Amino acid sequence: MTKNIQKALLNNAKDYIMIIFGLLLYGLGFTAFILPHEIVIGGLSGVGTLVYFGTRGFVPVAVTQYVCNLILLGMAFKLVGKTFVMRTIFGATVISLFIGVLENFFMSLGHPIIEDISMSAVLGGIFCGLGVGTVFIHNGSSGGTDIVAAMVSKLSNVSIGRTMIVTDMLIVTCSIFLPYDGDFSERLEARVPLIVYGWIVTFVIAYITDMIINTNRQATQFVIFSHRWQEIADKVNEEARRGVTVLDGMGWYSKKEVKILMVWCRKIEAVTIFRIVKMIDPEAFITQANVNGVYGKGFDTMKVKLKKKKADAAYHEHQQEVLK
Repeated sequence: MTKNIQKALLNNAKDYIMIIFGLLLYGLGFTAFILPHEIVIGGLSGVGTLVYFGTRGFVPVAVTQYVCNLILLGMAFKLVGKTFVMRTIFGATVISLFIGVLENFFMSLGHPIIEDISMSAVLGGIFCGLGVGTVFIHNGSSGGTDIVAAMVSKLSNVSIGRTMIVTDMLIVTCSIFLPYDGDFSERLEARVPLIVYGWIVTFVIAYITDMIINTNRQATQFVIFSHRWQEIADKVNEEARRGVTVLDGMGWYSKKEVKILMVWCRKIEAVTIFRIVKMIDPEAFITQANVNGVYGKGFDTMKVKLKKKKADAAYHEHQQEVLK
C-alpha cells in the first residue's frame, strides 16, 4: 500500500470520525434542549417533531426522519448522483440512531433539563449549528432539506440557501396545526410563541453553521515591507512552512525601489508570522487582512463541479496549450 493511499484512508477515517461527532452534537442539542419544549425547527427533524407531537408521542422523531430521508433520496437519486446519495445515507442513518437513543432518554425525564425556554432554545441552536458545521466541513451530510435544495438547484435557478430557508420556515409554521385542547384563540396564544422560537432556533443553527464553515476556511494575508526581506522570506519558509511571493514596488515619496513580501497562512499561524518579522526587523511595515478562502497547494481544494460541456471545453483548451 503506497503512502498516498494510506494518507487518503487516514483522512477519510478522520472525516468520518468528525462527521459522527458532529451528528452526535446535533442529536444532543435537538433532543436535550429543543424537543422537550415542543419547539418545531426546520429540516426533517422538524417534520419528525410534527409527527411525534401530532401522534402524541406514538411515532418517534427518528423513525419519521429516517423514512423521509430514504423517500427523498429515492426521488433525488437520478438528479444528485450516487456519491451524494451514499454519503447522505450514512449521515441520515447515524443521526437517526443518535436522535432515537437520546430522544428516549431526555423525553422520559418528563421535564426539560433547562426550564427557561429561551436559554434552552439558544443552547439547542448552538449545539445543532456546531454539529451541522462540523459535518459540512468534513464533507458530510445528514440529509433533510439538503436533499430538497439539491434537487431544486438541479431543476431551476433558485439558490440552495433560499430553498432551505423557505422550506424550513414552512415546516416551523405547520406547528400551528398540532393538536391542542382549546379554542382557536387559545391555540394561537399557545402556538405562536413556539413558532417564533422555532424560527429563532432555525436561524441560530444557520448562523453557527456558517460561522464554523467560514472560520475553517478563513486565512490571513500579509503584505510585508522590509529592507531585510530576504531574511524574513527565508524564515517564513523554514519555520512557518509557508510560501512567500516577492513583488517589486516603489515608494512614491522616497522614489526608491522596494521589495514587497506577500504571505498567505491559516489564521492560527498569523502569530508565527508576526514573531518572525518582529525578531528580524521590528521596524518592518506590515498589513494584515482576513481572506475568506485560499485555494491551492497547502490550503483548501476547490470543490466546484463544472458542467460536462464546460469541463470538456476546459480540458481541450488545456491540452492545446500543452501542445503549443
